[in-house]
Amino acid sequence: MQTLSEADGSAVREIEETGAKIAAAREAIGEVIFGQEAVIDQTLVTVLAGGHALLVGVPGLAKTLLVHTMGQVLGLDDKRVQFTPDLMPADILGS
Repeated sequence: MQTLSEADGSAVREIEETGAKIAAAREAIGEVIFGQEAVIDQTLVTVLAGGHALLVGVPGLAKTLLVHTMGQVLGLDDKRVQFTPDLMPADILGS
């Protein structure tokens, strides 16, 4: 049975390891995506929180490349939906 200080030490080590993994992911993504640190951070937070993101911007901002790179780095599948102004939820969900 662990004492309280041993459990605290274990939790601290786990948090430090997780932080190191996140930093490594940020660095790996940053090697492909330049000058978009805030977008990378916000997208990582979204994924780690289990949320969904809609990346909006003019062409050429590396939105698709960001998602593809993040999927590779984190070992996730990436999906892309090409939106147009007239696209409705039923067009994506099929209902």
